[in-house]
Amino acid sequence: MPGLGSGLGLGIDAGGTATRWALAAPAGQILAEGAMPGLSALQMQSEPGREALRARFGELAAAVLRHGAPVRVCAGLTGFTGSGGVADASGANGASAVSGDADLLQRWLAEPLHLAPQAIHFCSDMEIAYRAAFAPGEGYLVYAGTGSIGAFIDAEGHFQRAGGRGVVLDDGGGGFWIAREALRTIWRNEDERPGAWRASPMAQAVFDHVGGADWACSRQFIYGQERGAVGKLALAVAASAERDPAALAILDGAGRELARLAHALAGRFGVRPVAVSGRAAGLHPAIFAAMRAMLAPAITLSRAAGAAHHAAARMAAIPFNKNTDKP
Repeated sequence: MPGLGSGLGLGIDAGGTATRWALAAPAGQILAEGAMPGLSALQMQSEPGREALRARFGELAAAVLRHGAPVRVCAGLTGFTGSGGVADASGANGASAVSGDADLLQRWLAEPLHLAPQAIHFCSDMEIAYRAAFAPGEGYLVYAGTGSIGAFIDAEGHFQRAGGRGVVLDDGGGGFWIAREALRTIWRNEDERPGAWRASPMAQAVFDHVGGADWACSRQFIYGQERGAVGKLALAVAASAERDPAALAILDGAGRELARLAHALAGRFGVRPVAVSGRAAGLHPAIFAAMRAMLAPAITLSRAAGAAHHAAARMAAIPFNKNTDKP
């Protein structure tokens, strides 16, 4: 982070489903926090998306300034490559950057906060999520929100990943994946037994969420919504799991998908503790239970205790060595 003196640090954790922010004092205590709808660097791919993103930055700044004026900002933004730009439409980290986007994002957030652009540090949302759980080299983070990814920051500060390649290609175990699996199950059952949805608590909950039992409603929902909005359908799946074996099986499958990410990292970098975080990962106990069952006994599994926006706020407020220190 730029050395611009002491003062409040603003941390932002922006995902496809929700954006959370926090203000931290120089000593690290959280003074204020809030939430608003999701943001994504992928919005930079279209002019309407850019306009919406810039407007949302203004709304966020107005909410923050009611509590205090930060002097530095650390913002984790989904779709941000960390290489000077944003990912392509797949959402995959490490995709080719769009020249100048990082500078634009800095300016758009700096202006309403009355800061110099150099006071704004953007990074991947996974970097701040990892630092909320582990110091570099300490363990593996498996994150499941709208999408999913396994993350590891090694002792040299290099970001290593498994998965996280976008909802079209994979992101197994994330909210979008759960929603897609539910709709696939429901409509395959309808192909074989029209009207089967009436006997399925999961199908009833899903159709209530998408607005009706006609295929047109499901089609508009899955193909016409932002990925974060589709991911929220996972809430309906989880709510019906105690009454519908099909929903429970999908959640069990989600846990197995997330365990695969941890296995991939452990196979490459050795056995380390695993922490799981993200809204989708906490939808139902079956997800965590399936992860535990799939992981080797030597691998400890826990739920990440830290909040990513709190970690980002402390990163902004407290000088730290990015290679060794945990905020």
